[in-house]
Amino acid sequence: MTPATDAVDFDKAVADAAGAALDSISKARTEIGKAIFGQGDVVDLALITLLSGGHGLLVGLPGLAKTRLVETMGTVLGITARRVQFTPDLMPSDILGTEVLDETPEGRRHFRFVKGPIFTQLLMADEINRASPRTQSALLQAMQENHVTVAGERHDLPRPFHVLATQNPIEQEGTYPLPEAQLDRFLMQIDVGYPDREAERRVLIETTGTETAKPAAAMTGEQLMAAQRLVRRLPVGDSVVEAILDLVRAARPDSDDKEMNAKLAWGAGPRASQSLALAVRARALLQGRLAPSVDDVAALAAPILKHRIALTFGARADGETVDAVIARLIGRLG
Repeated sequence: MTPATDAVDFDKAVADAAGAALDSISKARTEIGKAIFGQGDVVDLALITLLSGGHGLLVGLPGLAKTRLVETMGTVLGITARRVQFTPDLMPSDILGTEVLDETPEGRRHFRFVKGPIFTQLLMADEINRASPRTQSALLQAMQENHVTVAGERHDLPRPFHVLATQNPIEQEGTYPLPEAQLDRFLMQIDVGYPDREAERRVLIETTGTETAKPAAAMTGEQLMAAQRLVRRLPVGDSVVEAILDLVRAARPDSDDKEMNAKLAWGAGPRASQSLALAVRARALLQGRLAPSVDDVAALAAPILKHRIALTFGARADGETVDAVIARLIGRLG
């Protein structure tokens, strides 16, 4: 078989897999739309996060359906989901699990590991920034390595495994800023805003009656993992790779741009480049394309970079914002 034939067969296999994945994803979006109104961009970003195999941080004021979105996605994607309400008194063992001492009828004692709620396929960390930094950091190993270590023993997590965390704005009372290392584990930050008038009208009418629409499962865990494998197989052109590198490397305090350097206290690391490389493919697949473009890089730059960039005190005092900095970096992509 010639290389040309191999390429044709590969393209056909990818196209066939993409067609099946698109059908499932389209059904999933329809089902999610039965419960989430007027948040199409938020839903798409959440789907892109899961298709990329990553974790998402949903940021917004209370009452904007963040929790409902996560619960709905667990149902629609056909994966097991559990919810943990983060509070100041929550301990790491409340998330990971703990060892308990058991005694057999013969009087022998041994420790038995009792799994915590993290042993699920979709973990909703509700109001994650209301827990102490110690408890927040309990998720670090799980989010990066898909396993946890308790009492020196490794315990693998189910697959797929995703964390969709909700966060209240840090200006609110009783919140703790997430450590930079944990923020970097989130593939993207998804800002959830107020719905427009028509969407809020639909919320008002459809959620205050005697019956509400209930979404049904449109995918399975195996189909989700197949779509994730497909995302990694999609080709990425040199122009897209260079755009990702230009964007991420410019978002660092040691870049060639002295003016930008003076504004940044710290910037995006290589994990941001990896996140973009996966997310642009997932966005292309979501829109029915088999290869991403520079437009995908521009569209996803803000949600992937904004939680990985911090401004200097001087820049903040001058009224600079992270969103404005990212917008200037996007403008340079052409």
